[in-house]
Amino acid sequence: MRAKWQGGKVAKWQTVLPRVLIGLALLAFVGYFIVYLIYAGHLFQFPFDYDQGEGFELMDTVLFSQGEWPYRDNNVYPFYSSNYPPLFHVFTVPLVWLFGPKYWTGRLVSFLGTLITAVAITYAVQRENNKPQRREERKENISTLSASLRFILGKRPWLSLIVGLGFLASNYVYHVGPLFRQHMFMVMFETLAVVWLARTIDREEETGKRNNKALLVVMVLLLMAGYTKQLAYATVAAVFIFLFLRQPKRAVLWAVPFAAVTGLIFWWINTATDGFWFLNTVTANVNPFVPGQFEGLFRQWFRLHTLFILVAAGFAIYQLYFERLSIYSIWFVAAALNSVTAGKWGAGESYFATAVAASLILTGLAFNRLLDWAENRKANWQFALQIVIPVLFLWQAGKLFHMPTHTPTLAAIANALGQPTEVMIAPQTSCSAPREPEPIPYVDSAGVSLLGRPPNQVDTAAGIAITELIARGRSPAFAEDAGFNFYLGRDVVTNPTQLLNLYNNGAVDLTEMLAMLDEQAFDTVVLRAQFYPPEVLNVIGQRYETTDLVQMNGFVYCVMTPRAAN
Repeated sequence: MRAKWQGGKVAKWQTVLPRVLIGLALLAFVGYFIVYLIYAGHLFQFPFDYDQGEGFELMDTVLFSQGEWPYRDNNVYPFYSSNYPPLFHVFTVPLVWLFGPKYWTGRLVSFLGTLITAVAITYAVQRENNKPQRREERKENISTLSASLRFILGKRPWLSLIVGLGFLASNYVYHVGPLFRQHMFMVMFETLAVVWLARTIDREEETGKRNNKALLVVMVLLLMAGYTKQLAYATVAAVFIFLFLRQPKRAVLWAVPFAAVTGLIFWWINTATDGFWFLNTVTANVNPFVPGQFEGLFRQWFRLHTLFILVAAGFAIYQLYFERLSIYSIWFVAAALNSVTAGKWGAGESYFATAVAASLILTGLAFNRLLDWAENRKANWQFALQIVIPVLFLWQAGKLFHMPTHTPTLAAIANALGQPTEVMIAPQTSCSAPREPEPIPYVDSAGVSLLGRPPNQVDTAAGIAITELIARGRSPAFAEDAGFNFYLGRDVVTNPTQLLNLYNNGAVDLTEMLAMLDEQAFDTVVLRAQFYPPEVLNVIGQRYETTDLVQMNGFVYCVMTPRAAN
């Protein structure tokens, strides 16, 4: 930061105050990163499902590690199939080969994906900030070490770092990032594709030469995003809309082979799985839309990320009316519109993660543009913006507040920040009588959430207790969580949400499953949220009875055994 403003010297405090505020803003977002590391570290050690569905992601990975497809016939034992594309699981396979079917393998891959996304956001903003400096160094042909360091750090590295850390500070990324779930890995590929496209087109326009190899990298990244999770179609659309606006003919020439390759891969997997790929990834994902769910999540997204959303939307409108739309503006709009799918049954807050990433890049670019503008104005403009921008970041950091408070240090920090050190949450009891609220050492501005609180030794002991109850019998458990059967080395039986999706679409035959339950072929049934189809729950209620209630991670699990014959 300069010691002089345009027009003469200024008082020392006018240079110190902005630095102090910038330092505080950085400290706030670095603090969130430390909290993220704490949460991830606890999850890596937890050997059971933390979020319902993690175990089935692990099962998919195990099947891939054995050279088998997870897209199977749900009508026959073990009634299991997956509804997600393969790539996230394929990336996790080497870890499963080396260490066995452990939950930390996929959690680590997802966590690293969020770090890569944060780095890509930081790079995207810093690259734009460095554009004038880069042009000057090219003209002067500077190649010294000091020049290289200046290029890496460039202008305002604090701004790029804050928006990059802002991704990890998002409540949504914090909740889901270290889980064995594929969504954040998709966001990683989406972000890399968009950032690489921006870099490619900029360099082509600077040099006047097209770089088809670099554009091919973009297409590969988009393909990888789509075959990590289907929701990436919005980013694919944004990329081709941008290309069409800039280079219509080229956009069409690339869209045709991209669509062909995408279709060929889809056809190959569907053929190799006898049509179960289409059934389980397309038919099973036709879920009802719940308007209230979308409205609630949309309001929450806006309330938590207000600064990022408003600045991103404002900068996109500015580009629309006063200059060319960037890929980042188009991406933000496409991602925000696609977030409406969060209203589908089975969807959730993670569906806003792509919009969060796009909004952060636009926020960094917009603030950098304002600061560049202020440098050419009177001193008070520059001083004002260097005060206002870090204050806005501090305000936004406060809106995102989330922190586990299970240690005296963390509790003291929360207390010093004027936050509670615990909240009262009633355990989830879908299959048992309601319970009274109990103190939870975790505070979250997103509201009451069972995601985000680091699992502890009590939770691990509870999971082991459930496995010991299952081990009394000889069969695998008919359980809503896969982790108990994994722990015992037994078959993973069915995937309740997938089964319910297929049932609601009239695409599954429950005859064999209902017969096995009616015959009490399973020595144990374990319920957590009763996501099974009504007919399945009806037979379970008739032929099994609850013998034990075990609380783990804020859920009461109902452990059931066969009823005695009348």
